[in-house]
Order: sequence, then structure tokens, then C-alpha cells
Amino acid sequence: MRALPVGAHGLLLELDTADEVGALHAELLRRATAGTLPPVTEIVPAARTVFLDSLDDPRGFAADLETWDLPQLTAADRPGVEIPVVYDGPDLADVAALWGTTPDEVVRRHAATTFHVAFCGFAPGFGYLTGLPEEWHVPRRATPRTRVPVGAVALAGPYTGVYPRSSPGGWQLIGRTDAVLWDPRRENAALLTPGTRVHFVPRDRARDTETVR
Repeated sequence: MRALPVGAHGLLLELDTADEVGALHAELLRRATAGTLPPVTEIVPAARTVFLDSLDDPRGFAADLETWDLPQLTAADRPGVEIPVVYDGPDLADVAALWGTTPDEVVRRHAATTFHVAFCGFAPGFGYLTGLPEEWHVPRRATPRTRVPVGAVALAGPYTGVYPRSSPGGWQLIGRTDAVLWDPRRENAALLTPGTRVHFVPRDRARDTETVR
């Protein structure tokens, strides 16, 4: 772990793997809940970093971190969410070709994978989900779409994501869901938060569909 001060009260912690980020983030949240973490206003995980803000003594906290023993995360340590998906995305056949298999097998593999939200960004409610093995990583589209519909389930690089609102996007679209990813009227506005365990559940094609062009 590498600790980098950010301003007078911030600390950026660099780690080697997403699993290490997840373990550190979970331990920080556990200690914050238990009241044994110094007061902070933000704990923000990313792909290989965790940022903490408003620390009174960032350097002292970084030194204390060196003594921590981070337990390895298990499935029981993470909250779980199931997301129903109609796997009829316009890029499903392209992903199947990249994987060297059939669209039905893409659906089976994707639905059989246990994903975890590594971090959030891009848009409110958008989670970057890890879990696919490296040989199933796919590139972004050469030409991004000007409009991807809300609820589109997509792949890019090592990540799976669900578009919480309509926006431009260059990810490979393999399906869609009617799950609400972001609702400010809920107590927890975001359905997917860092550390959440996610399973995608195939469901039958809905009667009303939105065409992606």
C-alpha cells in the first residue's frame, strides 16, 4: 500500500489489486460504523485506490494503517443484489464472437458469474462491476453510440455496468433491465454501492422493448 497526502487533510491509498481495494474499503467502513476510525467526510474507492478526506492527521493515519491486518472478504461480508435481465442486447452476437462461443453461452456465463461493485462513477448510480475472468474481457465499441437507453447492461474491458439513465456510451450492450439504479427518493439512492455482490438473473423478453441504434 502506498499512501499519498492530498492537500492538508486528504489521503490517497494506492493498492495493487481490486481485491485489496475491496478489503480495505470494507475494513474502513467497519471501523467507521464501530466508531474506531478517525472522523472523515468521504471514503471513496476506485479501481486501485481509496481516498479519504477531512483527516486531522493524514500522515499519522497512514502510519497506523501499516499495522492493520485486513481480513479477506467472503461472500457473507458483502450485501447482495439480484438484477433481472433480458439478454437481447444489440452487441450480444459480437460479444459471443469475441468469446468464441454462442449468444446463449454468453448469457449462461454472465448469469453464472458473481460480480462485485468495485467502485462507482460516470453517472449517479453507475457501478463498475468486476468478476469476469480476463479471457472474457472485451473492448469498447470502435464507434460509441450517441444514445444508450436507461437500464442497458453492458461490458467493457474487465467491467460489467448498467446504465442508470440514457446517455452516450461505447460499451458492448448485451441486455437490459428495469431495475432502478438511482432513485433520490429512496433512503439509499444508489442500488449498487462499492462492495455490493451482484447476480444477473435472466428473464423472458418483455412485450415492450426499446430499440438501440
